[in-house]
Amino acid sequence: MADNISYNAPRGMRDFYPEEMAKRNYIFDAWRQAATEFGFQQYDACVVESLDLLKRKAGEEIVDQIYAFKDKSDRDLALRPEMTPTLARMIVNKQGSLSFPVKWFALAQCFRYERMTRGRKREHYQWNLDIIGEESVTAETEVIAAAVRGLELLGLSASEVKIHFSSRQLLGELLVALGIDEKFHQAAFLALDKRGKITDEQIAKLLLDEGVSEAGTEKVFGLLNIKSLDDAEKLLPDETAGLKNIKDFEELSKVYGLEDILEFDISVIRGLSYYTGIVFEGFDAAHGFRAIFGGGRYANLLNSIGGKPQTAVGLGFGDVVIAEILSDLGRFDEINMAAEYAVAYMNDEQKETAVKVAVKLRSKAKTVDLALNAEIPKKFFKRCEKENFKKAIFIGPDDVEKQTVRIKDLATREQQEVKIEDL
Repeated sequence: MADNISYNAPRGMRDFYPEEMAKRNYIFDAWRQAATEFGFQQYDACVVESLDLLKRKAGEEIVDQIYAFKDKSDRDLALRPEMTPTLARMIVNKQGSLSFPVKWFALAQCFRYERMTRGRKREHYQWNLDIIGEESVTAETEVIAAAVRGLELLGLSASEVKIHFSSRQLLGELLVALGIDEKFHQAAFLALDKRGKITDEQIAKLLLDEGVSEAGTEKVFGLLNIKSLDDAEKLLPDETAGLKNIKDFEELSKVYGLEDILEFDISVIRGLSYYTGIVFEGFDAAHGFRAIFGGGRYANLLNSIGGKPQTAVGLGFGDVVIAEILSDLGRFDEINMAAEYAVAYMNDEQKETAVKVAVKLRSKAKTVDLALNAEIPKKFFKRCEKENFKKAIFIGPDDVEKQTVRIKDLATREQQEVKIEDL
């Protein structure tokens, strides 16, 4: 029986050994610092959600993509595939007592049963940033600027990452200007969002199946020839609400210093139906991976689950793609998991002194790896080199007698003698 046990994590899931945990913490620390700098408050929630809540948000087809199950009371539940429905539920639960706008962030573990590729797992962590209750484009720029700060803390700049943005509202106005009836807009959004994932012939069939005429289908594809906001403006009879909104966003983005990292891209649509305004996606500059993060303005999610209508802007930033990018760029090479100090002793007679040294250093907020048993100097210093400690203290009989220690800098090989009481 035991011979059939696999010691690997289930397919698509991940174990985090210390070296992988250090990389995860490196990413999480940057996310948490950026969110905190921008005034977002952290929240969390249960990882198990009501399946009905997820269906309300994304439809019946989501059941095929997530881990759904019945509990012992025959309730339909699921492991959350993303955080936004849970956030909406939590907001609606206290909508009458919250002071809006709220700025919340989460580091959420999510599960989605889907085909795996590089940068896609069936389990991942996601940094969510949401501003709820603010109508101005300040919400979009604040969320994007926080994400850019997170990238900066990970050592990534505009030369390595680009954020492509568009507007569902503007795209709808363009479809109207081209004579495409509003009842076909959602089908057009969903079809165009699949470009690159399926062939143009398949996309055209999707549109035709939804009732869009052949001429209308050609016009929908024609929108993808728009290369700039000026090109879009030329197709509109006058300045529309969506056009003004995205112009305001561009102007405010310049004040934030985001102009170098932002690129207008009419093909950014975001497949989820609840987006209503500006949408955006971050990509590595070489486009070697799927989107690093994505998000946008949504206005109908809260009322779709029984709450009062409220506009919001959200962003989801997964850990899998960004970890691949950082690894390719060698950014993880500098991560040092080791404690700053390694302390060891030659014989049991020096154990008490070694413990006192470790306690004293730790009381000064130093990280210390204390040897758990006596060891010879050669073995200790070989271990220090392997474990990548910064400083080493090896205590022998003379050190106990003199009540001093020799602190060796393992990078420079310089040694300093210090009284224990002066540590």
